[in-house]
Amino acid sequence: MSGLERRGELDAGVVALSGQLGKTVQRLRKAYNLSLSELAEQSGVAKSIISQIERNETNPTLATIWRLSQALDVSIERVLGSSEDEAFIEKTTRVDTPVIISDDGKCRLAVVGWLKTVEWLQWYDFRAEPGGVLESDAHQRGSVECLSILAGVVEVDVAGVRERAEPGETLRYRCDRQHAIRVVGDKPVHATMVCFMKAALME
Repeated sequence: MSGLERRGELDAGVVALSGQLGKTVQRLRKAYNLSLSELAEQSGVAKSIISQIERNETNPTLATIWRLSQALDVSIERVLGSSEDEAFIEKTTRVDTPVIISDDGKCRLAVVGWLKTVEWLQWYDFRAEPGGVLESDAHQRGSVECLSILAGVVEVDVAGVRERAEPGETLRYRCDRQHAIRVVGDKPVHATMVCFMKAALME
């Protein structure tokens, strides 16, 4: 997928959600008995912008949605959910799941997260063979990666700081600098990796 196609898919997702977003924000605001002014003060989002969102007159950025979700004490997923709480099921087959292979060919990242959220939330199924090393350049400023080990043993190196993890353990680390994941021992590794792109949320 080219950068233009990916940008188009992300924009389409925001437009598709915006039709219900205003009703959801208004419903949650009233459930907490908050006025527009009070929500504006708690979220840091201008009263006029919140009013436009509730009337579906604007497509807010993810940063704005994040601030509103924090003020309303709900997850972004709930804020983006429909006001009628409609059922939602989407399936991606194994064939359609994007896969990233490391330079040494021994590490495999299957993109299992929702592509519409890839600019601020990335979720992978990570598998690696013995001897495998996944080296990554720095991500966006303030980003944090969470690696939960399901099988095998890994060592994570972040700018010279190293930590090892075994099954049942999770490593959380800043990934806005060069970092690497190395397989330790002679057993393959299986893990879940989630990356929060903080800069995309906050700026």
